[in-house]
Amino acid sequence: MSILLILEEEIFRVTEAINLLVCMTKTTVQVGKTPPDQLEIPELQAPQKNLKFKEHKEVELVHNDPEKTAIIRANLDPK
Repeated sequence: MSILLILEEEIFRVTEAINLLVCMTKTTVQVGKTPPDQLEIPELQAPQKNLKFKEHKEVELVHNDPEKTAIIRANLDPK
C-alpha cells in the first residue's frame, strides 16, 4: 500500500472524528440551553434491518480484483 493511500485514509479518519466532535459539541450546547423539564429521553426501538444493503450494491471495477470496487445504487440500469 502506498504512503499516499495510507495518508489519505488517515486524513479521512481524522476528518470523520472532527466532524463527529463538532456534532457532539453542538448537541451538548443545545441540551445545555434546554430547561431540564423539557428534555425528553427517547424510547429504545428494536433495530431495523439495514435498508441500505438493498438500496446499494458493490461492483468490481477491475475483473477478479476484490480490492477495486465501488458501491452503486442497486436499481441502476445495467448499461
